[in-house]
Amino acid sequence: MTSLSVETLAADAVEPITSAGHAQLGIAVLAGIAVIVLLITKFRVHAFLALTIGSLALGAFAGAPLDKTIVSFTAGLGSTVAGVGVLIALGAILGRLLADSGGADQIVDTILAKAGGRAMPWAMVLIASVIGLPLFFEVGIVLLIPVVLMVAKRGNYSLMRIGIPALAGLSVMHGLIPPHPGPLVAIDAVGANLGVTLALGVLVAIPTVIIAGPLFSKVAARWVDVQAPDKMVPGRASDDLEKRPSFRAAVATILLPVVLMLAKALVDIVVDKPEHTVQRVFDVIGSPLIALLAAVIVAMFTMGRAAGFTKNQLSTTVEKSLAPIAGVLLIVGAGGGFKQTLVDSGVGQMILDISKNWSIPALLLAWLIAVVIRLATGSATVATISAAGLVAPLAADMSTAHTALLVLAIGAGSLFFSHVNDAGFWLVKEYFGLNVGQTIKTWSVMETIISVVAGGLVLLLSLVI
Repeated sequence: MTSLSVETLAADAVEPITSAGHAQLGIAVLAGIAVIVLLITKFRVHAFLALTIGSLALGAFAGAPLDKTIVSFTAGLGSTVAGVGVLIALGAILGRLLADSGGADQIVDTILAKAGGRAMPWAMVLIASVIGLPLFFEVGIVLLIPVVLMVAKRGNYSLMRIGIPALAGLSVMHGLIPPHPGPLVAIDAVGANLGVTLALGVLVAIPTVIIAGPLFSKVAARWVDVQAPDKMVPGRASDDLEKRPSFRAAVATILLPVVLMLAKALVDIVVDKPEHTVQRVFDVIGSPLIALLAAVIVAMFTMGRAAGFTKNQLSTTVEKSLAPIAGVLLIVGAGGGFKQTLVDSGVGQMILDISKNWSIPALLLAWLIAVVIRLATGSATVATISAAGLVAPLAADMSTAHTALLVLAIGAGSLFFSHVNDAGFWLVKEYFGLNVGQTIKTWSVMETIISVVAGGLVLLLSLVI
């Protein structure tokens, strides 16, 4: 019995797996997404299994042979994990080193020591945005909750005045800025340039987080005037450490991969000669893999050793960082399989054909598709992956900048109106001691503001670049 290589699978997957018409393909897409939504929301099936079953259902409804559907799914899963799996793992290691070494606490304490009064909500945005770069959203929340509650209690602030800016900073990073899983997968799916996407993402993120954070927090505090709840909160990592990294070292380490990737994008634009030595050097050091790997290695010294970690402690920290991302990697991989099944069944081409007769801009279409899937599944990552697979063919004739904006439009749509089918909704509700109505008035509205503002800025940028 012969075995199939990943390359063989990928080559086979390029061939169309069905010759169904547009009507049948449209029904197949709706049926496949409906299966995923029902499994996740009604039957509480893990997103990995839901995406796998949904991919098979899509192929079946499209009239594709089961063996070809399986080939498409496995090829998509393999290529997605190969493309972004290592980056997610490196990001997780960097985030864990930041948290366990007390580096995150050092950043928080330094910024808070210099802020006070009206500047405090802005300080919380800065803290959340910096810490949120290498951390997954859920980890960031757990890390910042003690700080939010402490600041709210000591300063006698409304919890919303302090909490909303912190949540906005984390959420914007999660939806728009690589190396978070959603943006990375979308970049891989549509073939966008990571450095350009990162640069434009930062450009969109700054005004978005200001509007959804400090500015909206004034309104949220009037709508829901609550104080920090009197309950136990997670202890801070640095409470058990004799020393911790310096503020400058922690910030420099976090920003290192961002600087390297942005430098590569800048050199690509200025030099624009692929064979030039300078460009080749920056193509290497600014690649996501090398940039994140360099940050992890530097972090072992600037954060791990600075906190007094032994070699065994460093090894343990790295090991602990990888276990929690197994689920994320499986979801991302299955999402890639679903995306490839969509593409190979001809759905992407169908959308391309239909959209030619529409007056709706491609970026707005991408945003709307992500919004619908986000509302249905509750998962920003699932919404990003699925939407990227559907609109990927639209990027074929786009410029580098507009392809990056397509990624950002998808990311913005994936954050729209978090409600009861989103794990983040319940995380915020429980930590802040809110009821469902209060959580909708604050967290859900904030997410919607982020989505609409970021989407609007993306459309505006598309008119000028």
